[in-house]
Amino acid sequence: MKLRSVVIRGRRSAVDLATRLAPRAKGRSIAVSYGTEAIPAPDQPAGGGIIKFQRLAETLPHHGLRFNVLYLGSSSLAPDWRDAVARARSRGATVVVNQNGVAYPAWAGAETEAINAPLAELLHQSDHVFFQSVFCKASADRFLGPRTERFEILYNAVDTSVFTPPASPPPPGLRLLLGGDQFQRYRFETAAQTLALVRNERPDAELVVTGRLRFASPDVAAADAAQLLTELGVQAHVHFLGPYSQIDAPRILGDAHVLLHTKVNDPCPSVVIEAMACGLPVVYSRSGGVPELVGDEAGVSVSSTASWDDDVPPDPAELARAVLAVASERESLARAARARAVERFDLSSWTQRHLELFAELVR
Repeated sequence: MKLRSVVIRGRRSAVDLATRLAPRAKGRSIAVSYGTEAIPAPDQPAGGGIIKFQRLAETLPHHGLRFNVLYLGSSSLAPDWRDAVARARSRGATVVVNQNGVAYPAWAGAETEAINAPLAELLHQSDHVFFQSVFCKASADRFLGPRTERFEILYNAVDTSVFTPPASPPPPGLRLLLGGDQFQRYRFETAAQTLALVRNERPDAELVVTGRLRFASPDVAAADAAQLLTELGVQAHVHFLGPYSQIDAPRILGDAHVLLHTKVNDPCPSVVIEAMACGLPVVYSRSGGVPELVGDEAGVSVSSTASWDDDVPPDPAELARAVLAVASERESLARAARARAVERFDLSSWTQRHLELFAELVR
């Protein structure tokens, strides 16, 4: 089966229309369980794999125990996922997996095989697999074993009627945004080093960091970050926002000038798609699935060292030059980013593809 990209356009999703919109298969309504007790509300902080289920649940609400489709995300598996699969099989329900990233030696080390084992188990017993990018499929083939049938590429998506460019331009200056939670120290360190270099040319530059510093315990990470910023002389120009909800996300993105995405081998980060939808150009390393999202028109990339054994951060000097290049033509890049997000990653076709597949599988 050929890899298939799904083009994302328009929107058709609302809780009050869910019953009418959800197709029936031979009289059977689609009832989806997301393998969790509850889906966070839009005003609750959420990140990672649960966000896609949060969005889909607006059209296909979560059914805890009475379901005919079990839809699981590889990056948000509950500890009792095997029990959920067993319940699905016992009631004749179908199992669909949304496959994100995998463990690899650079960050998982000796735990790589142990972390990947349940992912491989689930991948190969599911009825259908959505891979979030071509990179996701390639990395799963390598570390989980090739999936040769009943799969397709379906990029993450965003509601481009909610994630929109701000009504007024961002505040004056040059505000870089480092989005998501910071699981790896190098992501934060590289961003801070980039800011220090950018400020040599643009003393009005600042860095906004979202989410939590999760590369160490909270106190240790905070102290480490403060020391690094002091050493770089940028402590007064870095602002920490902490966790945020999807309701807050468009405002946060709209207040920035550039998304600085320093993670390497990122499978399919939703924050990149959200940024593009808000007209925010992206500076990133040419690794993982990010080049598939940004393309040639929605930002500026820097070189990356391809490796599964080491996460080699992008060069801060290259990133700084890329940031300055984006700043010099931000308006045209912002328009291109928005256009690409609307054309390729809008929520409606993503949702429609789920409706079509689930209807087919529950016949």
